[in-house]
Amino acid sequence: MRGGIELRHLLRNPKEMSGHVTNVVVALVIAAYIGDDVPGTQTPMAHLVLAGFAAYLLFQIGLINVPQMLVTEREEGALLRLRATPGGIPAYLVAKCLLVTATATGTLVVLLASAALLVDGPLPDGPAGWLTLLWVTTLGLLAVVPLGAAIGAVLPNPREALALIMLPTMGLLVTSGAVFPITSLPVPVQQVASVFPLKWMAQGLRSALLPDSARTAEAAGSWELPLVALVLGAWAVLGFLLAVPLLRRSARRESGSRLASRHRAAERSGALPG
Repeated sequence: MRGGIELRHLLRNPKEMSGHVTNVVVALVIAAYIGDDVPGTQTPMAHLVLAGFAAYLLFQIGLINVPQMLVTEREEGALLRLRATPGGIPAYLVAKCLLVTATATGTLVVLLASAALLVDGPLPDGPAGWLTLLWVTTLGLLAVVPLGAAIGAVLPNPREALALIMLPTMGLLVTSGAVFPITSLPVPVQQVASVFPLKWMAQGLRSALLPDSARTAEAAGSWELPLVALVLGAWAVLGFLLAVPLLRRSARRESGSRLASRHRAAERSGALPG
């Protein structure tokens, strides 16, 4: 029930919805102005960019939106109130999972559908492609959402959360081969990017959305789907191992006096009205 309520609040909030719509529009505009093919293939570069942006939007929702939500609601005292509510924390976590899943799925559907209609964007070819799209999306969210929750548990406030997360995330967008072939990057950059989940999310979505001939533009010359599953699964396990103790620690340390102290500090700095 809480997840449904939060989803309705999101749909009725123009500011929050505009952020997701803007990301889709940016991806479509960029794709519309790219006319070349992926080097060594007959696959349009626009299709590679759209597949990469699809991965990045999933990555952004998990690694930027989730920490911001957690930090903001902690600062507002929502988590403190939930501690005194029977079943409050489990309901909160389930609701956030439903909200993030619905947001990510909706954004992905809007991007792929609008791209197919407006800029001749790619869609999976056959049941195998749709199945790959499904499991890569699911495993990709499992890889980044717990990590985002762990980050949100340790960040101090919403403004610093955005500042600390945005720059590394944009760096990964550039270095993970999401917006251009990863083989055009120096080998050391490719090796660093291969440690993080965005590179594998983008590669998995390209395997679902692009023709099989496009695999020749990958660093290994293939989609490496078993390795995609292995790396994303490892990040999912690591994220859960980090998120659970950090969230518990954050909840234990939260108190009315701490919340009041943060509000007084924010008032003094001008972040909140006196």
